[in-house]
Order: sequence, then structure tokens, then C-alpha cells
Amino acid sequence: MYKWKKFCACWESVVGSAPGIDRPIATLPAMDAAVPAGDGDDLRHCRLLLSSLSAAAAGAQSFRGRWTSISSAVARLSASLDDLAPLPPTPLVADLLRSLSQTLSSALSLAAICRSPDLPAARLRTQSEIAAASAALYQLAADADLILRSGALAYLPSPPMEAGSSRRELVRAEARSLVTRLQIGSSESRIAALDYLLDLLHQDDKNVVVAAGQGVVSALVRLFDSVTGTVSCHEAREKAAAAIARILAVQSCHHFIVAEGAPLLHHLARVLESEGGAAKEKACIALEILTQNRDNAIIIGSRGGIAALLEICCAGSSSAQAAAAAVLKNLATSQELRQNFIEENGVPVLISLLASGTPLAQENAIRCLCNLSTGGESESIKLSIFKEGALECLKNYWEAVDRGEDRNLEPGVFLLRNLASFRYIAEIIAATGFLLRTITALESDKAGTRTEAARAVTELALVLGRTRKEFEDAVPPLARMLEAKALEEKEAALRALASLMSFPGYQRLLRKEEKGIVNIVQLLDPLVHIDKKYQISILLSISHSGKCRKQMAAAGACRFLQRLADMEVDGAKKLLENLGRGKILGVFPRT
Repeated sequence: MYKWKKFCACWESVVGSAPGIDRPIATLPAMDAAVPAGDGDDLRHCRLLLSSLSAAAAGAQSFRGRWTSISSAVARLSASLDDLAPLPPTPLVADLLRSLSQTLSSALSLAAICRSPDLPAARLRTQSEIAAASAALYQLAADADLILRSGALAYLPSPPMEAGSSRRELVRAEARSLVTRLQIGSSESRIAALDYLLDLLHQDDKNVVVAAGQGVVSALVRLFDSVTGTVSCHEAREKAAAAIARILAVQSCHHFIVAEGAPLLHHLARVLESEGGAAKEKACIALEILTQNRDNAIIIGSRGGIAALLEICCAGSSSAQAAAAAVLKNLATSQELRQNFIEENGVPVLISLLASGTPLAQENAIRCLCNLSTGGESESIKLSIFKEGALECLKNYWEAVDRGEDRNLEPGVFLLRNLASFRYIAEIIAATGFLLRTITALESDKAGTRTEAARAVTELALVLGRTRKEFEDAVPPLARMLEAKALEEKEAALRALASLMSFPGYQRLLRKEEKGIVNIVQLLDPLVHIDKKYQISILLSISHSGKCRKQMAAAGACRFLQRLADMEVDGAKKLLENLGRGKILGVFPRT
């Protein structure tokens, strides 16, 4: 005992004085408590107990079949202790020897009862206790084998040579030890290991990377299986889910989680269905990332995950609701799962969350509704969303943005665009002021919001007709969006302008924009990867104006159009011919 304590004290003083080490790695309380009473005392004591139990099992007269099984476990344990004997003492081995000593003592007491060929009075109870002792001994034998195989005993602390590398090595050694501790011992000892693991992971992202590299994720997945049915399984699952969520928070560790595949998904889905609120929230945080993969989303959605997630949206904490809605958002992208949303009455739940949830929960609920209402086969869902009061909720959400609250308007505009594909809904959208709100959003300081607003203008123009007076205010900001950095935003603006240009009034507005025509011509360049049909359509609609033709030619339209005509792009040849009329700049003859 004195030598072991002296060794630990020396190592602690070395770590504490090493430069660059911010704080020493914490130590599990169970580790300190498990230090052996003497260097070899526990080992010798266990060997004596094994020898005694071997003899007692051979001499047992009752339940001889059971005692034969125990004899096999004793033989395995004896061999394992022989392998452990030459190794230095460690907390892992100390824990094992303590548990083994207790189990062997109990088994010897049972052996004394079974010396007589006459069956004991409490026959069934004795038989059950022998079976439990046998199972415990086999588990301890497996734990001993795992300790020897894991290599954890080979990573004993050594004095650090360099501060940065010493800390990494210390974390690596601790992680290896934890991988083993998560797989051996009682549920209580595994929970203690989980507590220590969570502390290690939350100290630093670098610790997460090191621990994941040592196999912690696989150990956590196995832990989900091993604690099933135990009294403390709920606590263990909650903490295991928290550890998975923490590892997923580090981008470079995602592949460790993804590699576990379906087994991990099933464990997390089970947490959603049967655990407490904190565990469910952690599972949702992990699943939000995992279900970005379509196959993973289908696995979760097809095994009851949608119902469990909707239940969290109804009755969970605010943060759990937001996390659950984020997972549902991913599931809603799969066409195969939309019927599950309908069957589970998902739309009313999401609308309710949109009406009363936190800003993040509302945003995730909107995104989920957007995904559900995207595509040609979602007409019934769009009607359901509208009938459940989505427009009123969107109005409140939009007004919160107008008041300066930190909300993301982009998904709200996206949902509005999806609903506008119904003319009846589109008319209500226009009548309730959403058309003007959408046009105002074209001048948002966020590129995503501007892009979605331009797409919504396109949809509303096609459904409502292009002659509505409100669209006049859309032309100037759409023209300015052509100067944006993102091609996605430019293309959305081009599509919106193309949808409006059949009306002469909007053509005049575009011609008044100082850089409007020039910016459109520059986007004809074949090197700019945007579909050219929108630019050609817009320029054709205003090419009757001689002034516009001059602007186009001066901006280089002829050169771009010739290359597009050679590539047989629709409309390029016709626009080129229009520019040729009147011998613009003397380049083309009259045709």
C-alpha cells in the first residue's frame, strides 16, 4: 500500500509541476478506492480463494452440473491471474481483484451448503444463487481477458519530457483505460467511468479527438447493450448518449460515430422511446447529425422514431423540443417517411411548436414543414399545413424579425413559397400582406433570405399573374442582387426578373436600373455557371429598344452570344440576330 501511494504521489507531483499542463487529468474516485491493500496481497488472497473453490467445487455433492461450470470459470480465472501477476499494480486490476474476492467468498459459502448429497432446504434459491455466482465468475474471467487484451496495463504513467506531448500521452493512456473500464465491472463502476469520460471530453476538443481515436465510441456502443435491464441502465444510457453527442460536436470525429452504423442508431432510437428527458435531448443532438445521411434517417423514421420525436416536441423541455424538431427536419427530406408524418399527426404538432416554441424550435419546425411540403407529391401536406394555421404563425414569426429579434427569416420565406403553389393560398398570401413582406425581404442583409425571397417572388408571379402592382417594388432590388457574390443568389434574381419581364411596366423599371442590363450581359459569359435561359429571356424582352441593344452590345453581349449560339443554347441565335438589326456598332449587316 505504501509503495503504491508513494508512486501515485510522485507521479502527481511530476504532472503538477510540468510546464504547459493547465490542470492534471482528474482521477476517478473508484480508482483511488480500489488501490490494493498490499502489492501482492489481493492477488495472493484471490489465488488462495480460487484454489479453495476449485477443491470445494470438485467435492460438491448437490447440483454437480452447476459446480462443473464453476470449475471451468475458476480455471480460466487462475490462468488470467498468472498473466496478471508479473505486471505492476493498477486501479483496473485492483477493482477486478476486489470484485473477484467478494464473488469467490460468496461461492465458497454456497459450496459449503452443497457438500451433502441431500438437497438443501431452499433448493430453488440455492440453485439460483449458484447460477448467479457462475455467471459472475465467467464475467470476471471475461473482464480479466479484456484487461490483458486491451493494452491498458502497458500505458502506465511515465515522467513527461515535453509539456504538449506529455499531456496528449496522458490523455491517450487515460482514454485507453476508460475504454476498458466501460466494458468491465458493475453498472455502478461503468457509470463512474462514464462520469470521468464526460469530464475528460468536456475539458478540451483535443481530448475528444484523442479519446475517439482510442476506441471510446465502440466502447460506448457496447455499453448500451451491456447495461440493458439493470437498475442503473437509465443513468448509463443517458450519460452514454451525452458522450456520443459531445464527440459529434467535434467535426473531425464524425467518422468514428458514422462507422458504428445501424447498432448505434437503434440504441439512440431506444433512448428516444424509453429514457428520461435529459437522455432524449442528448440522443436528439446526436441524431441531428447522424440523420443528415438519408439511409440513417430512414432507419430512425421507420422504427418509430417519428412518433417519439413528436412526443418530445409536445412534452419535452424547450431545448429538447428544438433538438427533436431538428431531427424531424432531416427525416422530412425522405419521401418514404412523409406518410409516417401524416399517420402520426405530425403537422399539427409542428404548427403548435411554431406557435409557441423557442426561436430555435420555431426555426427547426419551419424547416421541417418546408421539407414536408417540397415536391410535386406534397399537395395534401401543403393544404394540411395551411389549414392548421401556418400563415398566422408565419406572420407572428415575421413580426418578431421586424421587431429586431434574432430570427432567421429564410425558412419562413421558403415555407411561404411552397404554400404559394396553390392559387387559393397565394391569393390569401397577397391579401394578408405577405407579398409586400416578401418583396421587402429582397433587401435583407442576409444572402439566404434574399435568395429565398427572389424564389418566392418567382412563384407568386407565376401563380398570381405578373400584372399585380406590388411587383413593381421587386424589380430594383432584384436588379441589385445581380451584383451579389453567390451564384445561387444571382440565379434566383434572374429567374424572378425573367418571370416579370413579359409585362412592359417592369421592363421600363429594369431599363432604369443603371447597371441592370450590363450585369445581365456579364452573366451570359459561358464561364459563369448559371443557366443562360433566364438572361436570354430577359434581354430578348427588352431588345426592341435601340438604347437597350446599344447597352447590350457595349457590354460584350455579341461576343458571349456568338459562343452560346455555337453551343446551340436556346434563344442565343435569336438574340444575336436582334442585336444585329440596325448595324449596331457597325458589326453586323442588316438581315
